[in-house]
Amino acid sequence: MSTKPSNQRPKSNSGSRPKASTTSRNRLVWTGVFIVAAVLGLLAVFLSSGGNDSKAASSTAGAYKFQVGQPGPGQRAPQVRLAATDGTTFDLASLHGQKVLLYFQEGIGCQPCWDQIKDIEKTKTAFHGLGIDHIVSITTNDLSALRQKVSDEGITLPVASDPKLAVSRAYHANQYGMMGDSTDGHSFVLVGPDGKILWRADYGGSPDFTMYVPPTNLIADLQKGLGASTTAGT
Repeated sequence: MSTKPSNQRPKSNSGSRPKASTTSRNRLVWTGVFIVAAVLGLLAVFLSSGGNDSKAASSTAGAYKFQVGQPGPGQRAPQVRLAATDGTTFDLASLHGQKVLLYFQEGIGCQPCWDQIKDIEKTKTAFHGLGIDHIVSITTNDLSALRQKVSDEGITLPVASDPKLAVSRAYHANQYGMMGDSTDGHSFVLVGPDGKILWRADYGGSPDFTMYVPPTNLIADLQKGLGASTTAGT
């Protein structure tokens, strides 16, 4: 008995190929979406963690919290006589009649502290505009190590060595850091022409332990503080 030939054609595998191609394209699309999302997520984390960077665009006073230690504004500044990296002995008493900004900082292990000095150097004209005649940094490292550091960083502002913490303790600058009381924190003290403190800001204390303040914010804090001290003195 014969059978009728079938009119049906054998199924071809060609119909499955477009489906595979579509699946591959979909995978590529979703992979791209995930990559973009991941990049955006990392960017968001970077921006949120860079709180100091976002503040850097502002010149508003008070953007960085600080304490005011003792001796403070209106009090006589303790004497400072320390060997400095520029080959001189920094003697605060010899600068009577001038405004001197003292910058106590944590030392060689604190790179943001050295970035602070370099950025102050770049904008020192603005500090001179506030009537500040001299700027000197003070830290507790020995002089030979400091000389090497300022050479490596290309710093010309004098950095004074206070290895026995005599001056640091006199100003209580070693009470505002994250390393206990063995080093200074991040403190600025402006001494006036009469030897009295005009303004002080200890940024390095708890809870923020700030180790860098953009010069624009530092200058804004100085301006506000000097305005307040001038008003109080009239």
